[in-house]
Amino acid sequence: MRTFDYLSLSQKSWDMDILNLVAKIREHKGRQDLYIKQKPAELSRMTAIARIQSTEASNEIEGIITTGARLKQLMEEKTKPRNRDEREILGYRDVLNTIHENYSHIPIKPSYILQLHRDLLKRSGLAMAGKYKAVQNYIIETRADGTSFTRFTPAAPHETESAVNLICAAYEKALASELIDPLILIPVFIADFLCIHPFSDGNGRLSRLMTLLLLYQSGHHVGKYISIEKEIELTKDRYYEALERSNDGWHEGKNAPVPFIRYMLQIILSAYIKFEERIGDVKGIGVQSTAYEIAQHYVKNTIGAFTGADAVVNCPSLSRSSVLAALSRMVSEGYLVRLGAGRSTRYVRADKTEQ
Repeated sequence: MRTFDYLSLSQKSWDMDILNLVAKIREHKGRQDLYIKQKPAELSRMTAIARIQSTEASNEIEGIITTGARLKQLMEEKTKPRNRDEREILGYRDVLNTIHENYSHIPIKPSYILQLHRDLLKRSGLAMAGKYKAVQNYIIETRADGTSFTRFTPAAPHETESAVNLICAAYEKALASELIDPLILIPVFIADFLCIHPFSDGNGRLSRLMTLLLLYQSGHHVGKYISIEKEIELTKDRYYEALERSNDGWHEGKNAPVPFIRYMLQIILSAYIKFEERIGDVKGIGVQSTAYEIAQHYVKNTIGAFTGADAVVNCPSLSRSSVLAALSRMVSEGYLVRLGAGRSTRYVRADKTEQ
C-alpha cells in the first residue's frame, strides 16, 4: 500500500497561478473577517440560505433529490421525510449543522470521520453507517450512450482502515509544521480521501462536508455564507475532471494533485467573490437605504432572466416579501418584464428585451 507524506509538499515549487489564487483568497478573507466583525447581524439570512443550498447541491450531485418546497420544510423541521432520498438529505443537514456549530471540537481523526459518516447515513437505517467498506467499490462513469466504465478503482477493503489512519496522521503532522498553506493541504487530503473511498456509500457527500470542516478550522468561513457545495455542483464536470487528472498514478504514489488543488482554490475564491457581491460593501456599492434600492441594484447587475428566488438569495439583507414587492414595483414601472406565471415566473430587464 502507498504511503502519505504531506510534509513533502513544502519542498514543491508551485505554479504562479496557484500562488496567485492563494494570495487572492487571503486578501478576500481579510475583507470578509472585517465585515463580519462590523455587521454580523446582517449575515444571518445568508447563513440560512447557504445551509439550504449546500444540502440541496451536495445531495443533487449524487442524484439525491426532492422538491424545493419539501427541502425548505425539511431544513426547518416542519415536515417528516417521505422516502430514502429525504432521509439522506436530513442526514446531510444534521452533519452540516454539527460542523457549523462544533468545527473547532472535531479533530481530524479516523474515529471522528466514522462518526460523521454514521450521522450522515443513520436516518436511512443502513447497516453500513459508520463502518468502513467490506467489499471493493469502484468509481463508475456512464457515457452518453448509456454504457459505463470504471473511472478509478479505490483502495482495497483490507487497506482502507490503515489508509485513513495514515492520511489523518499525515494531515495533522503537516498542519502542525506550519510549512504548508492549509489552502494547498486541504485539497490534497480530500483527493486522497476520495481515492481511498473508505465507505460503501456517502464518500462524495462526506468529502464535501469535510472540506467545509477543514476550511473552517483553518479560518476560512466563507462556506458558512456562500455554499461551497453549490459552487461545486455548478461546475460538476470540472470537479470530476480535476479529480481524475489528480488521481492518475495514485496507487503507485506518482499522482500530481495540482489539478484538484487549482480547482478547489478557484471554487473557494469564487465563493469569496460572491460573498462580497451579495454584501455589496467592499467594491464601493454600499448597503442601500431602502429595500427597493437594494433589489434594484441586484437587477441592474444581473444578465438574463432570473427568478424571485434568485433575487431573494442575492439580497440577503431583505425579507422574501420585501424582495418580491420590489420586483412587482419594477414591473409596474416598466423597468422589469415578467415572463410566465406561477412557479414558472421569471423576470428580465425591459432594456434586455429590445432588439
